[in-house]
This record gives sequence, structure tokens and C-alpha cells, in this order.
Amino acid sequence: MEPIYKEFVDESFNENGILTDIKFHYPDNFNFAFDVLDVLAERYPDQNAMIWLSKNKEKTVYSYSDIANESKRAANFLISLGIGKGDRVLVVVKRHHQFWPIMMALCRIGAIAVPATFLLTKKDFVYRFNTAGISAVICTCDGGVADSVDESVSESPSLQHRISVMGSRDGWVSYDDNVSRFPAVFDRPTGDAATKSDDIMLMYFTSGTTGYPRVVAHSFTYPLGHIITGVHWHHVIRGGLHFTIADTGWGKAVWGKLYGQWFGESCVLTYDFDKFDAKDILSVMADNRVTTFCAPPTMYRFMIHEDFSQYDLSSLQYATTAGEALNPEVYNRFYKATGLKMMEGFGQTETTLTVCNLFGNTNIPGSMGKPSPGYKIKLVDNDDKEVEPGIVGEIAIDTTDGAPVGMFKCYYGNDEATEKAWHNNLYHTGDTAWYDEQGYLWFVGRVDDLIKSSGYRISPFEIESVLMEHSAVLECAVTGVPDELRGQLVKATIKLVPGFEPSEELADELKKFVKRLTAPYKYPRVIEFVDELPKTISGKIRRVEIRSTENKDAQHRY
Repeated sequence: MEPIYKEFVDESFNENGILTDIKFHYPDNFNFAFDVLDVLAERYPDQNAMIWLSKNKEKTVYSYSDIANESKRAANFLISLGIGKGDRVLVVVKRHHQFWPIMMALCRIGAIAVPATFLLTKKDFVYRFNTAGISAVICTCDGGVADSVDESVSESPSLQHRISVMGSRDGWVSYDDNVSRFPAVFDRPTGDAATKSDDIMLMYFTSGTTGYPRVVAHSFTYPLGHIITGVHWHHVIRGGLHFTIADTGWGKAVWGKLYGQWFGESCVLTYDFDKFDAKDILSVMADNRVTTFCAPPTMYRFMIHEDFSQYDLSSLQYATTAGEALNPEVYNRFYKATGLKMMEGFGQTETTLTVCNLFGNTNIPGSMGKPSPGYKIKLVDNDDKEVEPGIVGEIAIDTTDGAPVGMFKCYYGNDEATEKAWHNNLYHTGDTAWYDEQGYLWFVGRVDDLIKSSGYRISPFEIESVLMEHSAVLECAVTGVPDELRGQLVKATIKLVPGFEPSEELADELKKFVKRLTAPYKYPRVIEFVDELPKTISGKIRRVEIRSTENKDAQHRY
């Protein structure tokens, strides 16, 4: 029997078996819970859908029928509380196993799931509750995050329900204590309660690297866009075990732990760890015989400093990365250690996989790849005119013929922001790149991150990639420092590998190192060593924060 995703697409491949085009077809009431999960549960009731490891690595295996049945119970439970179609429900459950049935339950009801990270504070919750009109929150009790929810209640008038996971609290209703009391039967709603493909199903708050996060609204067709993500990029297969490292509060979780992987009939691994540790992750991959793996470059950067010979990764067949640009040095060292070529991909909270190296593609280390089938990509200048090969332009998505399946509907409640980013049938990503004669795209940076020095336009990512080749550099961020003569100077903010200490000698060595490996005008004239780089709560480096502190004294600045 063909994989279930084949029922929703027509695909075209080239002579090398690489996907070149995809056409989607689906009913006007497409709903992932009913049309995918329930069908999988009927076809393969005992097949593994998820392996969940507690923080102590105690293992629980969930079949497709297990997830389907609990999600039906959860839907009945949530309806009993008064949660219905169109209600916005904030979901803050870390990497706990309840996330999957809860997401499917909300999908069945037609309530809008709004996943969020457990790192939020009271201020963050108040902003999210009021901006999105959140009526219910489903939140984990461990780690103190529920305390922040309670502190925000008096300033959040739309919030009516607090539902706890992994524990009980006064004033809250326990999900775990109640869900099993409800029947595992939930018929597809009809009439006004029925969902349509164009209804909003899912909302995410953006990472907010430069200001308040916006609310990205996706329709019920969003999961379909991740067929490319799971099947043709992650290269999951039926019977395989896919491991994407992501907190369920981020879009990367449904990129790599839900929609595309189940479309490909693969099992997903979730490890409920509190803090990333490269040794620990490698042991989990080895012990559980992971077949396909995805993580952001930041995590790969830590992993390549470990001794891979200590871990049996013979089951690992494929590796992918996204979330930020991939430095060639990280790619090369992972390849040397595993024999696997990391396949980079690019996308945003607003999209699915937009630029990528698909399965079978000849990838070039450092390149983002080529436009994903279904996405018409243009690189444009400030006047929205397409640039020539080799010229830096903003990555934009042409929606003249309609938005790609999986692309967002709007910034919820913010028409001004939607129009600013998406007008004249062109969605502006805010990221810049250039493309070569073969059509491969090469990431440069955010529009605001480009450094203009002495008439040159300098890519921070290019210099960061060179610095990453030095044995002393663990992480780095390159920004521009105001300068009266040159306009801006190139500055590198660096976190060192353990065992190296900040010094003027090391700073000079790094400057000379960059001069040798790239054009001399690009070398960092200022180097600052730090214990940690400022990051968003999703783990992305906040260059805007580094730029905002340029005039402050630094202890280790050379």
C-alpha cells in the first residue's frame, strides 16, 4: 500500500529521482486528525507513532491507535470545559508526550492551537494572552512556568481555563487526571462546528529578534506543506525512527516531530531532556537506533567537538539542519565523523520548507540549496526588482499564482504588519542571499545584519563561517560597529571552546586567520570574547542586542 501522503499530491521527479514539482489536492474540509491520523490508526493500529523518553530515559511507545484514541478522549474532555471551534488555546507542555494528542484534539474540535515555549515569563504570557485573545492555556506544572501563568491572570481578561499537565494546581483542571474518563469516540463535526481547509488551525508567535513577536496564522492545509519537509527533505520512511531536537513550543516541533513524519508513516522520537548536552544526545541516538536526524546548526556545533567513535551511530542514514545558516566547517567535520552529508534547509514560521537540499540532490557545503517545489523564489533589491546571479538580494516569495500550500494566511490581528511584509503578490522574508549560475542560493543574513564598510557590503555569515574553522571558536556573531571613517567596522563577538582563554594574542591570531582565508577588507577589526552570546528564547543569536551594546565597555575587547 502506498504511503498515505500519496493520496494528497501529484509529484514529478527528474531522471535522478529528485522531486521537481508537486501539486496538492485535498477536500475542502481537510483535517489532519481525521484524514491522516485516524486513517493511519485504522491501517496500522499497532505501528509505532512515537517513542517517548522521560528525562530519566524511561521509554514509552505509542502506536497510531494510541495517539488517535487519546486525542478523541482529549477532544471530549476539552469540549466538556466549554472549549470549542475558533477558541485560541495556548499549549505549553515542554517535550511531554501529551503534546501530540492535545494537538490532534484541538484539530478535531477546530480550536486554534497556539504552541509556546516553557521559557516564557509573566510579561510574555500577558502579551500572548491579550494579543491572540487566548481563552485557555494547557500548561506543564514542572519548572515553574505555571507560576508565571498564574501571575498573569489578573491582566489577561480573555483567559477562562487553566489546564495542567504533569501535575495538579489549585485553580487548575488536571488533564492527566481527567482525560481517561472520557470516551475514545469523536465523530467528525458537521454543520457550523465543521472545519474548513481555509480556517485557522494553528498560530505561532515569531521569535521576536527585533521587537514584539507577531502572531503567524496557519490554516488547516498547513500540514500538507510538510509532506516535502518530512518525506523529501528529512527522508523519513515507514518503519524508520526520526529524531528532531525541538521544544514543542516552536514551529520546528511540527516541522520535525509531527506532520511530515506521520505523512511518511515514520515513528518520531521525543526525549524529554531539560538541557541540551551533546554527549547525552549522541547516546540517545545510538541507544534508540535513530535512522534520520535533524537539529539546528548550533547543536551540531557542540556535537562535532565530541568523540563520535564512542557512539554506535550505524543506524543513522540521513541528517538535516535548519533554523539558522550552516557553517561549512560544521558540515565538513560532521561528514568526517559520520560519513553523512548534512542537507540544509531554510524556512520561516510563516512558511514551510522554502529553500532546501532535497533527498538525492547534490548539495554544496554552505549553500541553502534550491527553491523548494511549490515555492516560486525571487531575490529582489530595494525596489522589488530581481537581481542577477552573484548579487545579494532579499529572499521573496512570488504569490502571483497563489500562495504555496503551507504558507501563512496573515499576521493575526495585525493587517499593517501583513501588508508591510506581503504586498503586490510578493512576500518579503527579511533574509538576504545570492544565487550562483546553477541556481543554488547562498545565505548572507537578515536585511538589517548586512555590514557596510568603506563602500563594501559584507556578509556576517561569511566571516562567521571562516572564524568557525579556527579550533578556538565555539560560537560567534559578526556585526557592524559605527565608525566615522569607514561607516562601520567589522566586529566579531566570540564564545571560546573550553580550554581557550581570552587574550590580545588570540584576538590577533583570529584577525590574521580571517585575513588569510577571505578578502582582507572583511576581517574583524574588533574582537570581543564573551561567556555567552545573547539569544532569543528559540536559540537564535540576537545580533540586534549585540549592536545595541556597542558603546558599552567590554572586559575582553581587542
